[in-house]
Amino acid sequence: MRFAFINPEAHSVTVAGSFNDWRPAATPMSDLGHGRWVATLALPPGRYEYQFFVDGRWMQDRAAQELVENPFGGLNSVLVVPRPKRD
Repeated sequence: MRFAFINPEAHSVTVAGSFNDWRPAATPMSDLGHGRWVATLALPPGRYEYQFFVDGRWMQDRAAQELVENPFGGLNSVLVVPRPKRD
């Protein structure tokens, strides 16, 4: 799965969520320039909650199709990785 984040003012961006035990340092994103950041992860099928960690602040994914409340009074982005189709 490909995660993308755009913010020309960001200096450091990672993605953290249920897929990496919410450890911000576990999944740094690559700076493509002009404020574009990406990370590609091989995730098994399932439902994952995540946020971006941008310059020390948690941020939801504005492009996420679903958001859920988290226990800290904020919102987590949701990613659903589908099972492969069988022929």
